[in-house]
Amino acid sequence: MSARPTITVYSHDGKGATGETLQLPEVLTAPIRHDIVNVIHNSVARNKRQARGVSTLAGHQTSAESWGTGRAVARIPRVGGSGSHRSGQGAFGNMCRKGHMFAPLKVYRKWHQKTNLNERRHAVASALAASAVTPLVMARGHKIEKIPEIPLVVDALDSTKAKDILKALLNVGLGDELRRVALSKKIRAGKGKMRNRRYVKKRGPLIVHDITEKSVRLGARNLMGVDTCRVQKLNILQLAPGGHVGRLIIWTKKAFQNLNTIFGTYKTAGTEKGGYRLQRHLLGSADLSRLINSDQIQSVIRAPKTNEVHNRKKNPLRNTQEMRRLNPFEAQRKKLDQQLQEKRSEARKAKINKKRGKLGQDFIKDFHKNVQESQKRDEDIWYAKDSAEEEEENGEEDDDNNNAGGDDDDNEEDAE
Repeated sequence: MSARPTITVYSHDGKGATGETLQLPEVLTAPIRHDIVNVIHNSVARNKRQARGVSTLAGHQTSAESWGTGRAVARIPRVGGSGSHRSGQGAFGNMCRKGHMFAPLKVYRKWHQKTNLNERRHAVASALAASAVTPLVMARGHKIEKIPEIPLVVDALDSTKAKDILKALLNVGLGDELRRVALSKKIRAGKGKMRNRRYVKKRGPLIVHDITEKSVRLGARNLMGVDTCRVQKLNILQLAPGGHVGRLIIWTKKAFQNLNTIFGTYKTAGTEKGGYRLQRHLLGSADLSRLINSDQIQSVIRAPKTNEVHNRKKNPLRNTQEMRRLNPFEAQRKKLDQQLQEKRSEARKAKINKKRGKLGQDFIKDFHKNVQESQKRDEDIWYAKDSAEEEEENGEEDDDNNNAGGDDDDNEEDAE
């Protein structure tokens, strides 16, 4: 919400502030309800739809009859005749080629979406309040770096010429905004470009004027992205396009002065809205710490509850920290015990090594001696075996020679 109590009026001739200030209307400080704006915008936008539907003859512009039962085919109507692929094909059904669609759209469906009157007024008030918040206006994409103040009030815009309105908008710092809109014109994606909706562009500033300032509508209607609206006919489609609040609004002085009369204040109802009253904020101040610490609240709330802290009993024989807390010498005692244990371990190792050293040397000597003796014994056995085998081989050769000599003598005797 806007926090400034007064708003400066600026000249459309580029002379800066006129020196006149206006009281900030209370509708610009109303609660910003994004949920209400979104719901109302969706409902109101549906009311601009054009009735559409499918032709009642679609899918039925052919001659087809069902073959009935007993032919082992579906009972769907079939195209008659012969001699073409179309003959015998199914027709009319939504499962058939060239058939009608399922549940065809009718033009007599319910197109209008009813909305509550008071809810629409709340949405308009929320959109107006959001237009006075600079971060919301910038978040919507508007270029307002060179604009002197938000909300922007101009003394008068009463020309029917587009060049005069354009010059006035440039004088109040809207050159970057108009350039942004002009560069945003693009060809629409989809079939809309074939249906007289070829181009799309971003929304620019909205000029809100009084009913007596009708000429500004003629002068601004040829400016790309610039919309005009009477202050008595404000609607959510122009104040929050797409359901997004924060549109840049240029107010004329007369229109700005009529806001309190139309929408009323927090104490009085509006005269042109059938007794409409603005919504109130749930919190008047967002500083919760200031509210909680105030004397009015602190005097009625209870004192903070304090819980008694009970020390948990710990076993010092298992808990080292507890033992050290009870006996500070415990750490030194453990260190001395560890040193004593290390000394005892070293003495025991030295004693064992001394015994094992002497026995180990004697064992090694005996081991080498036994190994040498066993090797020598094995060698003698192998030598004995080799000599015995050689003697046996020599003896067999002698026997063979003797046998050969006896045969020769027998042969000689036979010859004689």
